[in-house]
Amino acid sequence: MLLDHHAAETGRTAPRLPLPRPAAGALRPLRAVRRVPARLWVGRYSATLHVLDVTAAVLATGAVVVAGAGRPSLGSPLVLTAAALVLAWPLLLLGTGAHEERVFGTGSDEYRRVGRAGFLLLALTSVVSFVASLDLSRSVVLLAVPALTVLTLGGRYAARCALRRLRARGRCTTRVVVVGRGGAVVDLATAIRRQNYAGLEVVAACATPESRARVADTLGVPVGGLDEVTAVAERLGADTVAVTSASETAAEYLRRLSWQLEGTGIELLVAPGLIEVAGPRLHIRPFEGLPLLAVEQPRFEGWGRLVKGGVDRAVALVALVLLAPLLLGLALAVRLDSPGPVLYRQERVGVNGRHFTMLKFRSMVVDADRQVEALQAHNLSDGLLFKMRADPRVTRVGRVLRRLSLDELPQLLNVVGGSMSLVGPRPPLPREVARYDSSVSRRLLVRPGLTGLWQVSGRSDLSWEEAVRLDLRYVENWSLALDALILAKTVRAVLSRSGAY
Repeated sequence: MLLDHHAAETGRTAPRLPLPRPAAGALRPLRAVRRVPARLWVGRYSATLHVLDVTAAVLATGAVVVAGAGRPSLGSPLVLTAAALVLAWPLLLLGTGAHEERVFGTGSDEYRRVGRAGFLLLALTSVVSFVASLDLSRSVVLLAVPALTVLTLGGRYAARCALRRLRARGRCTTRVVVVGRGGAVVDLATAIRRQNYAGLEVVAACATPESRARVADTLGVPVGGLDEVTAVAERLGADTVAVTSASETAAEYLRRLSWQLEGTGIELLVAPGLIEVAGPRLHIRPFEGLPLLAVEQPRFEGWGRLVKGGVDRAVALVALVLLAPLLLGLALAVRLDSPGPVLYRQERVGVNGRHFTMLKFRSMVVDADRQVEALQAHNLSDGLLFKMRADPRVTRVGRVLRRLSLDELPQLLNVVGGSMSLVGPRPPLPREVARYDSSVSRRLLVRPGLTGLWQVSGRSDLSWEEAVRLDLRYVENWSLALDALILAKTVRAVLSRSGAY
């Protein structure tokens, strides 16, 4: 419980304990960094986004005006319309929440809000043109608005990359105190540190009495009691308090904690205990004044899946045509490097447990499968996979193919055939599926992907548990926007070659 039974029954708080010093060698101990105050960096970042947004609008509308009229006069309807678009664009972005701090630096919500502003601007332009009987150029409506939306998205992506680099150096972060039971506190703090690009920095913890020493040793941060949250947060200059998933006494505890934080400017966050469920599937629904957290069921069918399937096959087909010279060159290199077939065919398990033959460029010697048992002592995997650095079975050309993920390109044929998707969980082997429990089996509810969250998050460097967690997160929270984001991140992951061996 977040409050111990004795304190709950007597109304007395637990005795205050001094904050322990971080243990030697603990995980990421606190370090002194030059830190811009939270409100200051948020204002600067938002101002930078405004400049980028206006610049994108000026470039897009200016290009359309010049292309449509050469050198139009300043008072022409085309120029006035372009000026109105430039003025309206930052206001619409503000209205859709594209400048809210919580969307900065992580997630796809910022991009969705920019896209929503683009649709609103397109609709607003069309309605005003119709109601006021304005003779607007079609190029303004059909070219300028989509162009400024795309340019704005590009500017947001560039700004996000810069923000993440700053956060990796400990700048532009939100200082967090994690509150709850020992194990839950450690899990939440570890997750926050693993995703440091989100800009959360764990500076302290407040835990139950029996777990304080373990939390301090594991996290290497000061640890206080559950009744010291406000004092600890103010002492360390924390901006946020994050409370782990609750028990039957959490409601009363959270109510009191929220009262204590009133007027301090410290934000209160609560982990709902639904780690793999996020985004649009979670909603607050009021029932006669009683707010409840509603969790929508994941959608594995419907128009979205039809669109995904169509986009997958169209993009894969175009990619095959454009990459044909590269594919032929790679096939020739594989054939000349070592004896054996150019393509490696392997049985994998797809959607709903259906088996299919996955294609890859052969990157190992022909009898690689028969050598697995002899190499088990060098297996780096902690789960069902076999992973090995400097695998002696890999050929010279195969090592290059694996580093750049070029051996995966023939899977575009699987995507065209419908057995795979561009984005999805990793396609498992039949022997792996035979050992799945009920939770891991949920990976089979969607088509496996050529890339996925597992690839953009570390590939072979991931533990089995982490790879499964990422695949389940994708299955539970799939969307077309998430697919687009993963495809964009895949390019960076391949170029960085992190976890590829």
